[in-house]
Amino acid sequence: MCGILAVLGCSDDSQAKRFRVLELSRRLKHRGPDWSGLYQHGDCYLAHQRLAIIDPASGDQPLFDEDKKIVVTVNGEIYNHEELRKGLPNHKFRTGSDCDVIAHLYEEYGENFVGMLDGMFSFVLLDTRDNSFIVARDAIGITSLYIGWGLDGSVWISSELKGLNDDCEHFETFPPGHLYSSKAGGLRRWYNPPWFSEAIPSTPYDPLVLRSAFENAVIKRLMTDVPFGVLLSGGLDSSLVASVTARYLAGTKAAKQWGAQLHSFCVGLEGSPDLKAGKEVAEYLGTVHHEFHFTVQDGIDAIEDVIYHIETYDVTTIRASTPMFLMSRKIKSLGVKMVISGEGSDEIFGGYLYFHKAPNKEEFHRETCRKIKALHQYDCLRANKSTSAWGLEARVPFLDKEFINAAMSIDPEWKMIKPEQGHIEKWILRRAFDDEDHPYLPKHILYRQKEQFSDGVGYNWIDGLKGHAEQHVTDKMMLNAAHIFPHNTPTTKEAYYYRMIFERFFPQNSAGLTVPGGASIACSTATAVAWDASWSKNLDPSGRAALGVHNSAYEEKLPPVANGTLASKIIGNVPQMMGVTSPELTIRG
Repeated sequence: MCGILAVLGCSDDSQAKRFRVLELSRRLKHRGPDWSGLYQHGDCYLAHQRLAIIDPASGDQPLFDEDKKIVVTVNGEIYNHEELRKGLPNHKFRTGSDCDVIAHLYEEYGENFVGMLDGMFSFVLLDTRDNSFIVARDAIGITSLYIGWGLDGSVWISSELKGLNDDCEHFETFPPGHLYSSKAGGLRRWYNPPWFSEAIPSTPYDPLVLRSAFENAVIKRLMTDVPFGVLLSGGLDSSLVASVTARYLAGTKAAKQWGAQLHSFCVGLEGSPDLKAGKEVAEYLGTVHHEFHFTVQDGIDAIEDVIYHIETYDVTTIRASTPMFLMSRKIKSLGVKMVISGEGSDEIFGGYLYFHKAPNKEEFHRETCRKIKALHQYDCLRANKSTSAWGLEARVPFLDKEFINAAMSIDPEWKMIKPEQGHIEKWILRRAFDDEDHPYLPKHILYRQKEQFSDGVGYNWIDGLKGHAEQHVTDKMMLNAAHIFPHNTPTTKEAYYYRMIFERFFPQNSAGLTVPGGASIACSTATAVAWDASWSKNLDPSGRAALGVHNSAYEEKLPPVANGTLASKIIGNVPQMMGVTSPELTIRG
C-alpha cells in the first residue's frame, strides 16, 4: 500500500503551502517508506509515499503520460495492467509500474475507463491542460480514501484521515466504487454490479465454477516483484488462500524470483485456536510457517497506536486490528512486503454465526449485500491500515470483482445454513474445495466452525480488553456518555475507552462521523439483530455472542489480564524464501 495526498484548487501556490503539503504527506510515510514524490501545478499539489511492489526501480510517483500533461498519484495494484498495455499500442510507457496505465487510459477513454481496471486502487488524476481532475476508489473499498473541503474552495484527498483532518473544514469517507469529477462537480458510481440492487439471484450452484473463480482470483494476486507470503489463521478462508497459493505458486514469476516455498504467518495468544489450526494447515501444505505469540498486555499496550493508525473507534475492528497490527510489524521485519489474506468471504457467503438465524433466503441474501457494501468501514479498513502501518501490503482475493459476481449470482437457498442437511456456514465454499482425489485441506479444517479473527487469536483477548476498560471507565462516566458523545454513543465501557482515545487523535466532528454505528450481534448489521429476539439483550460483535450457535459461547467470568512478551518462532526445518530471514524473535511489551 502507498499513501496519497492531493490538494486541488487551494488558491495558494506559495512555498509555504508546498511545505505544508509535504508536512502532511509525511504523516502517511508509514504506508510508503520506499520513496516520496510531490508534483505541483499552480495551486494543485499531488503527493505520494511509495511502497514499491511492482517495478521497484523505476515506478516512483507521481506518474505521467508521454508529454507530462496528465499526472497521477495512485495507491493500489492493477492486476490486469499487462493486458491493458497491449490495448494501448500507440502509447509510450515511462515505467514498468502496473499503475502506469491509468494516465494513458484516460487519454484514450476520458473519465469512463475506471471500470476497465481490475484491482484495488485509489487515485487522483490531474489534467494540467485545463486543471480538471478526477478521483476514484476501487469497487469494494479495499484501499482507504477520504475527501475533504477547505474554506478556500479547495478539495483534499488523502489515504488516511490524518493527512487532511487538521486542514479541512469538513471531510468524510470517499465512497467505494465511486468517481469524483471536477468537471461534473460531484460523485458518481462507476461500479454497478447485478447484486448491488439486492435482487434475489437464481443461478444454480456449480461447485467447479465457484472453485475456478476463486483460483483465478488468487493467481492474479501472485503478481509481485518483492518477497511475499500468506496470512494463515487455520480458519477456512485463510487456509483456502494458502492452499491455492501453494498449489499454483510454482512456475510463476514470483517463484522464479523468490523461490517456490511459500511463507505463512499466524498470530495468537499462547494456546489459541488459530495457532493450533494454523500450524496444522502449514504442515499439511508444507509452508515455511512463522508463528507469532502475543499477550493480552502486549495488545493493550498497543491500543493507542492501533487507533491512531486504523482511525476508528468501532469495537470489533479494534479488537481484530490489534493482533494484526502486531503481526504486521513482525512480518515486515522478516523482509516481506506483501501478504495475501482471506477477508470478504464471510460477507459474501454468510459465514458469520448469526446467519444461522436468517429467516429465509431473501433476508439472507440482502444481509450479505449489506455486509459487502459496508466492508470498507470494517474488515477492509482493518486489513488495509493494520498492515500499512508497517509498510506491508495486504491483498484480498475473495474481493475480486469477478469472484464476487460469480458468488453473488448463486441462488441464496444454497447458502442457507441447514444443520439437518449437514450444511454449516459457508457450506457451498467448503463443498467447492472438497476434492477427494486432490484434497486442498484436511477435512476437519475444511469444515471448522467459523471463528472471528478477534476470537480465534485467543478468547482471553476480548475478555482481557473488557477487563482493562472496566478499570479505566467508571460508572459515572457512562452516565454522561450520551452528552459527551451524542453521535454513536458508546454503550459499553470498552467502547467508551476506545472513543476517548480516538477523540484525542481526531477531535473534529467530521472524524467521528466517518465511523459506523448501530446495534450488532456477532458482526451483524443492525437489521439482522431482529432475527432473534434474545439478541437485543446480548449485543456484542464477538462471534461468541451468538448464544446457542458458537461452540464456546460467552460465560460470565472475565479472566485476569496477562503480562508477557510478544514472541515468534519458525516451525519446520524448511528452505527459506530468498531475501527472508527467520531468526528467533522477541518484542518486549
